[in-house]
Amino acid sequence: MKKISNVFWIAIAIVLGAVIFGVTAPDSFERVGANLQAFLTTAFGWYYLILVTIIVIFCIFLIFSPVGTIKLGKPDEKPEFSKATWFAMLFSAGMGIGLVFWGAAEPLSHFISPPLAEGLTPEAQREAMRYTFFHWGVHAWGIYAIVALALAYFQFRKGEPGLISATLKPVLGKSMEGPLGTVVDVLAVFATVVGVATTLGFGATQINGGLSYLFGIPNNILVQFIIVAVVTVLFMISAWTGLGKGIKYLSNTNMVLAVALLALMFITGPTILILNMFTDTIGGYIQNITRMSFRIAPLDEEHRSWINGWTIFYWAWWISWSPFVGIFIARVSRGRTIREFLIGVLLLPSIVSFFWFSVFGTSSISVHNAGFDLTQFATEEVLFATFSQLPWSSILAVVAITLISTFFITSADSATFVLGMQTTYGSLTPPRSVKLTWGIAQSTVALILLYSGGLQALQNALIAAAFPFSFVMILMMISLYRSLMIEKKELGLYFKHKTKKEYR
Repeated sequence: MKKISNVFWIAIAIVLGAVIFGVTAPDSFERVGANLQAFLTTAFGWYYLILVTIIVIFCIFLIFSPVGTIKLGKPDEKPEFSKATWFAMLFSAGMGIGLVFWGAAEPLSHFISPPLAEGLTPEAQREAMRYTFFHWGVHAWGIYAIVALALAYFQFRKGEPGLISATLKPVLGKSMEGPLGTVVDVLAVFATVVGVATTLGFGATQINGGLSYLFGIPNNILVQFIIVAVVTVLFMISAWTGLGKGIKYLSNTNMVLAVALLALMFITGPTILILNMFTDTIGGYIQNITRMSFRIAPLDEEHRSWINGWTIFYWAWWISWSPFVGIFIARVSRGRTIREFLIGVLLLPSIVSFFWFSVFGTSSISVHNAGFDLTQFATEEVLFATFSQLPWSSILAVVAITLISTFFITSADSATFVLGMQTTYGSLTPPRSVKLTWGIAQSTVALILLYSGGLQALQNALIAAAFPFSFVMILMMISLYRSLMIEKKELGLYFKHKTKKEYR
């Protein structure tokens, strides 16, 4: 029997306390979250922007650095999964539900209320797509990549346990094996629970939205409770089968369904306009990435509010998800070089995300411009309302609901594995009982957040959970840099140094 760590009991106690608070005083729970969210975005918006930009710069530095040839594992190790399966698993865990939830809704929202341009204009459409690319591009994946890289490097190359605290030993030393290390791991676990619960909440509301739009099923908290309960049973069955079976097969299924939905939408939507917007927006994104990365609008309250509600929310969402996604990506990336890892994690998912939003965002904006008012629909219904104006609408809707469900299961399944690892001293095969406990816990938190304030409560919880873990990420970068520079010197890895042997 794997030993359960103190992190498990402390984190469970904190989650249980939050659940009790949410059930007994939902209004107070929502109000506390809203006040904390307002304070953090107002006082620390600049901090989020600078931190995430530094993370991206650090990742790019490592790609071009000689340390890029270092392998995440022993020199003769081979990757456990094929590149196709590896990509499917990291993509399913990293973006999943979010792409389907926001694919049509976010570009449309920016088109109607853009950060700078006048709404409902061609410039607003260009700006809408550009900022959507910004929110879902290399900045998001850079956050995941740096946490995953630190974990994979220290675990598979240095022989440390797969814990967040273990990555900080080069900076904080033996203290990471005591109470301070427990605090770090509890922060990671709590951020993971809130981050995944938020995403499960989004998934439940959109499945409900799709069923409501298609079949007239009520769109309310009771139906969402039932959806969460059903999917919880399904992902627990998947979690019971383990990483090599359940998650692997589901991830591959996700990719097939996602490609099918994307292809159908691409064919039935404004195909030529989609291709033109994809090409034009990539240019605009590259041209404006520096300005967008640091834009905080200190003298314009309206624009600052937009940044708080979108950019800061997204950066907090990615940070809160980074322990979960980072640990999971690290787990499936053993045997790859740092350079291969970073290029794969940073660029491939970003490009797919860009094309995804070009297809769904351009389609929803075109439908709206054609005279079908999409603003009358709730966020979770925009995608299905867009489908209704296209050929094969029923097929598109059924594929979308199925995809959301499988993404839901994969994300929750992966999270139970990661939470199990973090609370059993980094075990790569956490006990089923621990995984099932965390499965119930994260679903319960999702329900409480929905019950206490819907989507806004979900967003508030994210920003609050992400803030303390952001400081852990800074220490992880410093720790990784120190250790890599030492190994670089030991191996004689320099830009001008020629060697016949690659230290993979």
